[in-house]
Amino acid sequence: MVVKDELAKLGLNYTSVDLGEADIKENISQEQHENLKAALLKSGLELMDDKKSVLIQKIKNVIIELVHYSEEPLTINLSDFLSQLLKHNYTYLANLFSEVQGTTIEKFYIAHKIERVKELLVYNELNLTEIAYQMHYSSVAHLSAQFKKVTGLTPSHFKHLRDKRRNMLEDM
Repeated sequence: MVVKDELAKLGLNYTSVDLGEADIKENISQEQHENLKAALLKSGLELMDDKKSVLIQKIKNVIIELVHYSEEPLTINLSDFLSQLLKHNYTYLANLFSEVQGTTIEKFYIAHKIERVKELLVYNELNLTEIAYQMHYSSVAHLSAQFKKVTGLTPSHFKHLRDKRRNMLEDM
């Protein structure tokens, strides 16, 4: 909505505004470009002109959507899914992402999965088996091993530390 408002204020016609992307009907002047960039920056958004930066942001958005907002498991490999969705060879996507982000797509994906697992552990509404199922892990053991590899803690120890910290805050 912010992007649409700013485009309208500048009198720029667009065909679509989607997550991370806006199709503007006409060519814009350098002055309009700078005004749009400044207006978006005031709203906490960044105008990305570079096609590679846009592609990296799309990869991040797809992964975040998959991990945090989708309940459906992937029926194909993440690499195939990204390639099909973004219409680029996965090797190109992976190399570009690693070069710019300093980490692999897989590590980025796993890090987000573990952050989501942490959230679910903190909410304390699901047990570890339910969390493993919801996050599409093949087993609790696989989830626990990946959690420990990323955080250095087991999920149970993480939960225990959180409970201990909360109890200490309540005792203050």
